[in-house]
Amino acid sequence: MPEEKLFAHLLSCPSQSKWKRILPKRRSGILAPLFSLYSKDSAGIGELDDLKLLVDWCKQTGNSIIQLLPMNETGPVFCPYDSVSSFALEPAYLRVKGIKNKPLADHVDYTIKEEKLNRLREIFSCEFAQDQEEVSGFVAENSYWIVDFVLFKALKHKFQGLPWYEWPEEFKQRSRHALTEFMNNHQQEIDFQSWLQYKLFIKFKEIKAYAQASGILFKGDLPILVSRDSADVWSHPEYFKLDFAAGAPPDMYCAKGQRWGMPTYNWEKIASDGYQYLKEKLKYSQNFYDILRIDHVVGLFRIWSIPYSQPLENQGLHGVFDPADEHFWREHGRNLLQHLVENTDMLLCAEDLGVIPKACPEGLWDFGIPGNDVQRWVKDWQVRHDFLASGEYRFLSVAMLSTHDTTNWAAWWENEAGTVDGLLFNRKCNEKGIDFALLKDKIFDLQRSGRGRLRWLESINSSDVLIHILGKKKEEVGDLVEMYMNTYQEKEKLWKAMKLKGRMREKCDQEIMAAALKITLSARSIFCIENIFDWMYFNGELSGDPYLYRINTPGTVGPQNWSLRLPLSLEELLKHKSNAQIKKMISGAGRI
Repeated sequence: MPEEKLFAHLLSCPSQSKWKRILPKRRSGILAPLFSLYSKDSAGIGELDDLKLLVDWCKQTGNSIIQLLPMNETGPVFCPYDSVSSFALEPAYLRVKGIKNKPLADHVDYTIKEEKLNRLREIFSCEFAQDQEEVSGFVAENSYWIVDFVLFKALKHKFQGLPWYEWPEEFKQRSRHALTEFMNNHQQEIDFQSWLQYKLFIKFKEIKAYAQASGILFKGDLPILVSRDSADVWSHPEYFKLDFAAGAPPDMYCAKGQRWGMPTYNWEKIASDGYQYLKEKLKYSQNFYDILRIDHVVGLFRIWSIPYSQPLENQGLHGVFDPADEHFWREHGRNLLQHLVENTDMLLCAEDLGVIPKACPEGLWDFGIPGNDVQRWVKDWQVRHDFLASGEYRFLSVAMLSTHDTTNWAAWWENEAGTVDGLLFNRKCNEKGIDFALLKDKIFDLQRSGRGRLRWLESINSSDVLIHILGKKKEEVGDLVEMYMNTYQEKEKLWKAMKLKGRMREKCDQEIMAAALKITLSARSIFCIENIFDWMYFNGELSGDPYLYRINTPGTVGPQNWSLRLPLSLEELLKHKSNAQIKKMISGAGRI
């Protein structure tokens, strides 16, 4: 389709008013988790005030979008996609007087949150009287969610962090008498939680105004799910299917699939009051963002539901899609997309990665919602088994090298390109009666394999050779052959696409990184938003094994997730010698 018709589609689709507001231009942006940032004034973790410095850097380098991970208050594992509220903001992001900056480390020490909360309680006792009228107005304006949220937090405080489903029965079942009595006896804690959210609200609004004045758009992130132990689930259990845990089915990158643990939605119940729950989420998010990313958008069409009774070690192996009948998926997803588009002024974008039914990308196109095109997966998977050229990316998409859930691009190049998932290949062999242990060294270079990935021997230079070694008929091992076709000599193919000279180099360097960035910057995609850690590799600030610089590893829980920090302060970033080169690369690609 000619470019003028593509842009005309944006100005005639259901999202036309959003596109007219932000202007349909080829934009470049940065994905930067707030917890990863720091300045000379922040203490232990990135803070809302630090975003002003990031805005300044974006303006300096020619970026016009800042994409944040969800800013909602997190639970004990500090996962922003497993929040305790779809509305409330994370108090650790407030700058607090009297908290000294801690010595730098590679990862955030989240004990800083408790330290900040203790100091905030002291400030609250001094300032609440003068803020009370404004706080009351804020609570009245946001009564749909905040009344239940602050009560939830006060109860959690009383029961020392226990999940709501382990509280005494009268509080678990929301006895009106018990809750009224509790509120009367714990008004100070309730006021504190209300005051905290008010302070976060006004600070974030201030930061958005600063970005707006600089021509920078904020892109937020709407998690499709919320923690089982959340104010949302406690206050509206009828909106959730608590007998199920959401996740993702097995694929070539995750052999057992994924089990996230959050409950799936009871959409019929949510629809029964006109989708008010959905509308209120959008209404509050709109205070802070110009663009909103819909996490796991395919979950609006159908979501992988795992019986909660399934052993955790099975991860996502034994789930089913909900709705079960795929004939309902198209109507189900389009109905929810329509309600989202009609009830916000924000431009919606969508994370549409993974195994996606045809109805999902069709719906995104029709509604004018960009999806995600991650370079390592933008391929012709069926015929050429090769990477698509920049001009073949989807126009209505956000091009990028990596996401918060993947390795950074350099780590992918060194550890994953040209490999298959070892667990998945092993499981597929077992299903076909193939003894993987006997043949693995005949098809894989075990000396060059690692981190759960298997690299092909160069001698396996055709699918016929692979089929012969597997000892099965071609039709019996079609999925293994497909894995081979899409990964064998993957690095060599991309080296050619990047138009780099000389022999292909196994280790990433700044020249290779620049060539990779050029692919997504020059892509046909309307937006290009790069992970800030990919830029850090380009500008030479990351050293050692790039595999260590990962924001999150799906399916794992630990201190290395959701805690990675930049290797330099925002003040240093603003003065970095690479900034002029970054701006030149962005403007050279015709982006703003």
